[in-house]
Amino acid sequence: MKKFAWSVIVGVGIIVATGFVLGAKNVANQKTLRLEIEAIACSIDGKLGVAMLGLETREIFLFNGNDRFPMQSVYKFPLAMAVLDRVDKGRLSLLQAVHVAPADLLPDTWSPLRDANPKGDFDLALSELLRYTVGQSDNNGCDILFRMLGGPPAVDAYVRGLGIKGMAIAASEAEMHRVLDSQFTNWCEPAAMARLLDLFFQGKTNAAASRDFLMRLMLETPTGPKRIKGLLPPGTPVAHKTGTSFTDEKGVTAATNDVGIVTLAGGNHVAMVIFLADSSAALEARESAIALVARAGVDYFSAAKPGH
Repeated sequence: MKKFAWSVIVGVGIIVATGFVLGAKNVANQKTLRLEIEAIACSIDGKLGVAMLGLETREIFLFNGNDRFPMQSVYKFPLAMAVLDRVDKGRLSLLQAVHVAPADLLPDTWSPLRDANPKGDFDLALSELLRYTVGQSDNNGCDILFRMLGGPPAVDAYVRGLGIKGMAIAASEAEMHRVLDSQFTNWCEPAAMARLLDLFFQGKTNAAASRDFLMRLMLETPTGPKRIKGLLPPGTPVAHKTGTSFTDEKGVTAATNDVGIVTLAGGNHVAMVIFLADSSAALEARESAIALVARAGVDYFSAAKPGH
C-alpha cells in the first residue's frame, strides 16, 4: 500500500490522495486510468487538463492538473458562490429586485435574458438572475452580478479568501468580447477548481440553503449535455458548469470546458474538472473527448475502494 500527498508527481500527470491509502488493486487501476486519459489526450488536438476528486474517499487523480487553462463561463460558478456568500451574510437577498437597464443588455453575446426582454428596463429577483447566469450561462446576467459585487477583482478576492490558489478572475464577459486575449486572464488550474468544488460540496463556503440552491441550478442546466454527461448512464445526477470560447480566425478554440459534481450509482460523489485548451478539432470531437474522460473517471471511482 502507498499513501500519496497533494505534491507527489507520478509520470506525465499527477495521482494524489488526501488521507487516502491506496491498496495494490487501486494502484493498478489508477495506472489503467492514466493510460486511458493519456490515450484520449493523444487522440484530440489541444491540451487536456483533468482533476477528479472522490468527495468521500478523498482520492484525487490529476492530469496536467497544475497547469493553467482559460476558464471562460466556468467562472460563473465561483461568481455565484460569491453572490450567495453575500446572501448568507445578509447583504443581499435572493428575493430582492434587480433592475436591468437597456444598457445592461449588450448585443452580440449569449444572453437568453436579453432575448426574453429585448427592450430592457425591467426588474427580476436576484434568484432569477442567478438562474439565468448559472443555469443558462447568460453573459449579460454575469456582468450585472459582477457589478453588484464590485467587479471581477471582488470575486477573485473571495476565492483567494477561501484559501484557493491556482485561479484568477480578472475580466468580465464584456471585456472578453472586446479583447479576445483577455480571456486568458481568467485562468484556473484543474486541481484548484477541484478544491473549490470540494469546499462547496462539503458545506465550507455557503450556508446549506445557498449551497442547495446553487446545486439545483447546476443540476438543472441544459448546457453541455454531450460533455461530462455525454456517456454516463441516463439519469446520472451531474451538477456542472460549462465554458466555451470563441473559435478564432485560425480555427482554434481556446477553451472547451466542463466542471462539476457527479453522483455515482452507489451514492458517493466525484468532483470532476475537464479542460480542453487550444484545440482546432470540431466541437463534436472536443465534447466527445470530455465525455470519454468523464466516463473513464466514473468507472474508476465507482470501482475504487479504500485501502486496508
